[in-house]
Amino acid sequence: MTILSVIVGSTRPGRFSEKPAHWIVELVRQRGVEGRLLDLRDYPMPFFDEAVTPGRPGRAPYANEVVRRWTAEIAAADGFVFVTPEYNYAPAAVLKNAIDWVYPEWNRKAAAFVSYGSAMGARAVQQLREIVIEVQLAPVRSAVHIPVATLWAHRQGGDVAKGLGELEPAAKKMIDDLLWWTEALKAARANAGR
Repeated sequence: MTILSVIVGSTRPGRFSEKPAHWIVELVRQRGVEGRLLDLRDYPMPFFDEAVTPGRPGRAPYANEVVRRWTAEIAAADGFVFVTPEYNYAPAAVLKNAIDWVYPEWNRKAAAFVSYGSAMGARAVQQLREIVIEVQLAPVRSAVHIPVATLWAHRQGGDVAKGLGELEPAAKKMIDDLLWWTEALKAARANAGR
């Protein structure tokens, strides 16, 4: 079965990211695909400080148990949805760090993005596209950019379901594209003997 992992890209108290992440997981599961939620709060990794980069062939297994669990989750998934805030024109440092800890486990898989924040998170997504290409993920064009009004409803303690519901056509289009690329890349990896 195809596995799509939805990554909650913020760990801040009072964060918004878990709401759209749960929403996307449910939309993925409606497609008959195994949707997994990977919450970075469950993977409190130190900032990457290894002497050897993750992409170096023959690198030793990581000593840190949390990093080993995170790496195993990335290896198990066939594709990813990154749910990211925009902080200072960029994704959160915790998300960039989580990407940096892994290399071959990301390779030749598809990625999509759900964002929020200033400019609806579009600038964070633009940077993430460049970052994930470097770890050999294939970013899809379609994305979901959540308007500030929905984020504001969250901050006021209100219901965000209406705002997310209005974005369902865009989310379904993104999932369509992600699944197409995920299946194509999964078949190509199998044909290559991976």
